[in-house]
Amino acid sequence: MVVVKANGYGHGAIEAARAALAGGATWLGVVDSSEALALRAAGIDAPILAWLHDPAADFADAIAAGIDLGVNYLDQLESVGAASGLANVHLKVDTGLSRNGATEAEWAGIFGRAAELERTGAIHVRGIFSHLANSGADEDEAQVARFMAAVEQARAAGLDPELSHLAASAGALALPHARFDLVRIGVGAYGLSPFDDGDSAALGLEPAMQLDAGIVLVKRVPAGSGVSYGYRYETEAETTLALVPLGYADGIPRHASNAAPVSINGKTYRVCGTIAMDQFVVDVGDDEVAVGDRAVLFGDPSTGVPSAHDWATAAGTINYEIVTRIGNRVARTYES
Repeated sequence: MVVVKANGYGHGAIEAARAALAGGATWLGVVDSSEALALRAAGIDAPILAWLHDPAADFADAIAAGIDLGVNYLDQLESVGAASGLANVHLKVDTGLSRNGATEAEWAGIFGRAAELERTGAIHVRGIFSHLANSGADEDEAQVARFMAAVEQARAAGLDPELSHLAASAGALALPHARFDLVRIGVGAYGLSPFDDGDSAALGLEPAMQLDAGIVLVKRVPAGSGVSYGYRYETEAETTLALVPLGYADGIPRHASNAAPVSINGKTYRVCGTIAMDQFVVDVGDDEVAVGDRAVLFGDPSTGVPSAHDWATAAGTINYEIVTRIGNRVARTYES
């Protein structure tokens, strides 16, 4: 399964879904029914799982569109079972992440009721799933054991799910025995490492997204010039400043002010001063830079440009957030 939630981690959900299916994926994953229905409206008919739902969600449209539903607790199971049509359900169990999913104390109740609803023809339990916390080898192994116990308990209750799935990108790479029948590949499908070291190349991954913009203004300023809001940066000598038309309204993290790398004409500089809503400044010294030159914020580091991990480090976050937060006013161009 390739996960295309959150607009395909910022890459574009429909385009990412089509590329994933062309590349061999057999399932798509999203958060909620609205994301799934948008894929259906685009003509994508592959199996889709949506796993997080508003308490007041009406599941009828999703069921009619053949969207599989993740079910997290007993009342939600009752709502899905009461909706019109046969619902394909994946029961979510909490094996230690302590987010959504039925706790171990709730397993007997939700498995028993799911078996009853399946016998009446209201639902079909296609899968059981959980999510690793990625908090260390020992805890991951404990979660694998708890998940296996949950699957065994579900089968003892009369369920026979064809899909058991636990591993996302990190688990699929680090714990082969956690792959079970299906793996949910999220950030790894976009060429980014799910691990803290951020080394995509070491995993054989090539980042899919490059973020760049044409420089819109170049100016020469004297030493001691304050740059951007609050003068968090002042020029040490006469220098050239280049203005890049991207800001936090586009998803560029303000926390990366005065820190994040930017490549212009094959050389890497740093953002200087505060990143504003629509723009930021780069001090290029005495180098020749012109209006229209491309400023590359991040892309494939094997080409000599900064990576999303570099920006994440500068902003104190993770590469997932850097790509996912890129806004809709940033134009996306796709290459095969």
